[in-house]
Amino acid sequence: MKNTFRLLLLLGIIFSANAQQKPVFQKLRYDDDFQYLKTDSTKNWYEKIKYIPLGKNDKYYASIGGEIREQYFYTVNDKWGDETTGGDGYLLSRYLLNADVHLGRFKTFIEFQSSLANSKIDPSPVDENELDFHQVFLDVDFIQNKNQQLTFRVGRQEIAFGSQRLVSVRERPNNRIAFDGMKLFYKNSNWQTDAFYSHPVANKPGVFNDDFNDTAKLWGSYTVIHKVPFIQNIDLYYLGLWKNRAVFDNAIGEETRHSIGTRIWKSKGNWKYDFEGLYQFGKINSQNISAWTLSSNTSYTFENIKFNPEIGLKTEFISGDKNSSDNQLQTFNPLYPKGAYFGLVGLIGPSNLIDIHPSIGLDLTEKLGFGIDYDIFWRSSIHDGLYAPNMQLLYSGDNTTERFIGTQLITNFDYNVNSFLTVSVEGAWFNAGAFLKEAGSGKDYFYTALTAQFKF
Repeated sequence: MKNTFRLLLLLGIIFSANAQQKPVFQKLRYDDDFQYLKTDSTKNWYEKIKYIPLGKNDKYYASIGGEIREQYFYTVNDKWGDETTGGDGYLLSRYLLNADVHLGRFKTFIEFQSSLANSKIDPSPVDENELDFHQVFLDVDFIQNKNQQLTFRVGRQEIAFGSQRLVSVRERPNNRIAFDGMKLFYKNSNWQTDAFYSHPVANKPGVFNDDFNDTAKLWGSYTVIHKVPFIQNIDLYYLGLWKNRAVFDNAIGEETRHSIGTRIWKSKGNWKYDFEGLYQFGKINSQNISAWTLSSNTSYTFENIKFNPEIGLKTEFISGDKNSSDNQLQTFNPLYPKGAYFGLVGLIGPSNLIDIHPSIGLDLTEKLGFGIDYDIFWRSSIHDGLYAPNMQLLYSGDNTTERFIGTQLITNFDYNVNSFLTVSVEGAWFNAGAFLKEAGSGKDYFYTALTAQFKF
């Protein structure tokens, strides 16, 4: 493990020394743009792979990129002592390699992903998927200029919207998620809108075996409007979900669910905020779905104080089922959220939940940041269970009326070595509450994680 982290450090130093301009890597790597290199006649070997001319037309070019991420975890009392007791250490590795080819109005993006779980007991497909095509899609630009863009995309692709509470790339877990489908999107300086239809890729352990998934569908539209007076930015969306079999504490069967929501947000300046609310309706077998969630995430940065402290407060109210014997299901389904929702390990998912989450962040140096946050969790309904981020039922709510789940304290250090390499250390302690003690073993859970991520 030490040799792996040393190699990443060496790569970060080498690539940084050979980059004349600091590269900017996007969260969705198909949005990377290195066209500024086309007029650079002094490109070094690294910059030559970031912008490869394909003929005399400057709209014909290719780019190669990728990522290596290594994460070492040490955990104590997995699933609060119900899976393992004592300590367990394991290494998660993720490798991504992409090629981005532009031919005028056409663009092809291909990305391979390899996710490995070393020494982890019974890894899931989210932890381990040896090698597969993660993304393979074609873009056709109907409009492409400085002021606006209209593009049709078809193929296997990553999709992410808003704060990624509902549709995400699942960055923090080891294996990112993609969707097989099509998307039409338009954007200009003031607003953008997407309409899409897709099937989420069902990852399987093995090599090149992530076949088309006909057991689930996700479709909808998502619009973002900027420069709105007073509120700054607003998102408006509809998302549809179908699964041939969904499992909740109080319902099992074919699920068709519709989500309508809005998000008001501001991400620049001292004050930052993110408010979101949505309502879900539909059916699971003969039961009617009626679920909802409200979330608030606000923070303020004190720029004139040493270390630029940022104080934050996040709260969420997420519905759970009220009665197991009626014809209604109030359990909220978060669709395809960011996997590690509360911390890197991701113990709890956003369903049937109330949480209050104060935090503080400090810029200790220009490159080193420190954060600490404290989460308090309750069940929203005592008649529904506790769910994982992927909506797997962790504990049923049938045998206990306790509401309090527990508290979680997380601290982390993040160090940006340079534009290519980041290193972080995170530790968490989950103090099990009355519900976990009655529903399972209820032992306190602890983990620490060391992450090194290299992008090129």
